Amino acid sequence: MTHSWADFRAAEPDFAAVVRARFERFRHHVLATLRADGSPRLTGLEGDFRADELWLGMMYGSRKALDLRRDPRFSLHANPGAGDGTEGGDVRVSGRAVEVTDADGLARYAADSPESHAPGRFHLFRAELTEVVRVHVEDPYLVFEVWHPGKRLRTVRRTDEDSTLYEEA
Repeated sequence: MTHSWADFRAAEPDFAAVVRARFERFRHHVLATLRADGSPRLTGLEGDFRADELWLGMMYGSRKALDLRRDPRFSLHANPGAGDGTEGGDVRVSGRAVEVTDADGLARYAADSPESHAPGRFHLFRAELTEVVRVHVEDPYLVFEVWHPGKRLRTVRRTDEDSTLYEEA
């Protein structure tokens, strides 16, 4: 089961706002795709929120685009920033990338791009979400927030001293 960004935002508006803000702190993020042999490929990507959707745009013919055409599964990890935990935690969205191939849809996307970033020929994918995860520190806890389509947001807290997981209902 997958959901659009709009579906996710409707189901969990506060969590969606935190996740989007975390992605919007930086422009460049890390995209994971699957190569033809099944091994992972990690590449940089600028995720883009427009019209209540998460878009993945990439250079025409790029390996990551060809990966997604063959197998649409992906994960997008928000740029970790300084890596010291002050950026709002780690955020990742996973799901299926649905390619936009109609000329009108591609033209609308390009026309809405800032002039300095207007793409030439490009691939465009709309993110359909299967999982959204945020991991952050709330001293003394490491907090895991996990959302799956059709399920409630799950929050789990863990301490360094105790490997027991404390799940909120």
